[in-house]
Amino acid sequence: MKGRILSIDVLRGLIIFLMILVNTPGSWSYVLAPMRHASWHGCTLTDLVFPGFLFVMGLAMSISFRKFDNKGHRKLFSKIIYRTGLIFLIGLLLNWFPFYHKNIHDLRIFGVLQRIALSYFLASTTLLISKNWKFIGIAAVILMLAHWAILYYFGVGDPYSLNGNVSHKIDLFLVGESHLYHGFGQAFDPEGLLGTLTGAAQVLLGYLIGYQITSRHVDNDTITLLIIAGALFLGVGILWSQVLPLNKPLWTGSYVLYTSGILTLVLYGLSRVIDIHQKKKWTFPFQVFGLNPLISYIISCVIVRILLYVIKTDETNGYSWLFDNIFQPAFGDYAGSLLFAFFVTGVVWLIALWMFRKNIVVKV
Repeated sequence: MKGRILSIDVLRGLIIFLMILVNTPGSWSYVLAPMRHASWHGCTLTDLVFPGFLFVMGLAMSISFRKFDNKGHRKLFSKIIYRTGLIFLIGLLLNWFPFYHKNIHDLRIFGVLQRIALSYFLASTTLLISKNWKFIGIAAVILMLAHWAILYYFGVGDPYSLNGNVSHKIDLFLVGESHLYHGFGQAFDPEGLLGTLTGAAQVLLGYLIGYQITSRHVDNDTITLLIIAGALFLGVGILWSQVLPLNKPLWTGSYVLYTSGILTLVLYGLSRVIDIHQKKKWTFPFQVFGLNPLISYIISCVIVRILLYVIKTDETNGYSWLFDNIFQPAFGDYAGSLLFAFFVTGVVWLIALWMFRKNIVVKV
C-alpha cells in the first residue's frame, strides 16, 4: 500500500476537529484545564493542536510533491508563491472580517493562517533545493538552531521571557504595535515572523515522517520506524527543554521536537489500528474533516466572527447569547462551555460532510 495512507487523513481530520474545538468555547472564563494553553512555558494537550497542523501539512506534502518530480522548478515555485499568498491573504481578511468592526490601522497582520502560509513557503522552497531525506533533516536542524541562536544572542535579560525575547522586537519593527496581538497584556504576536523558522522545521519533520511511510508498503517494519523517530524527537525535545524551554508563543525548537515526537507516536497508533489491523469504521467523522482541513478551519472562523460581530445588539452578541441563554443554563458553566464548542464544531462538520458527500475538495 503506497501513496495515500488513511491514518494520515484521519490524523489530519483529528487535528482540525481539535483545532476548532479548542478555539470555540462558550466562554473563555470556563475552559477545562486540558483545553487551555500553557500561560507561557510548557505544553498542554491544546498546545499540540497547532503544531499538529503544520506537522500533517508536511505529511501531506510528502505525497503531493511527488507529482512535481519531473516538472520544472519554476512552475512549482509559482504554485508555492500563489498558495502562500492566498493563505496569507485569507488569514489577513479573517482578522479583519466583517471589515466594518475594526479600523484597518489596527488590523493584526499575523495569525494562524499567516504562520501556516509562511511556514509552508519556507519548507516548500527548501524541498525545491533537494528532497533527499538527509538534506531535509539537516535543514530542519539548521532552522531550529538558527531560531535558538537569534533568541539567545539578541534577547535582553531572559531571552525566553515575554519582555526579553527578540521576536516581538522584530515584529514591532516590521509592522508596528497596533498591528500585533495584545492578548498577553502587551504587543507580542505568538504567530510572529521569527517563528516561521521553527514552523518550517516542523513541516519538514512531518515531510520526513510522511516520506518514510508513503514511499513503501505499510507493514510492521514500516511503522516501527515511527516508534523510533517519535521516541528520538521526543527524547531530544525533552533534553533540549532543560536549556531551551518548551514554549508555544516563541515556537522554540525544543517545542517543535517535543510535539513532533508525540504526533509521530500518535500516527504510529493510528497506523497500527487503521492500516495494519484494518479497523476503519470509527474513522469516518475524521475522514470528513480530513478531506477539506483548511477550509473547515476557515469556515469555523467565519461562523464565530458572524456570531460575534454581525449578529449582535447593544447589550450582547450571538455568540454570548447562545452560551448565556441556552448552553450555560442547561449544562452549567464548564460543561456548557465545552458543549458549545462541540456545537460549533458539529455545525462545521455538517458543512464538511456535505462537501465530502459531493466530493468537493477546496484546495486553498
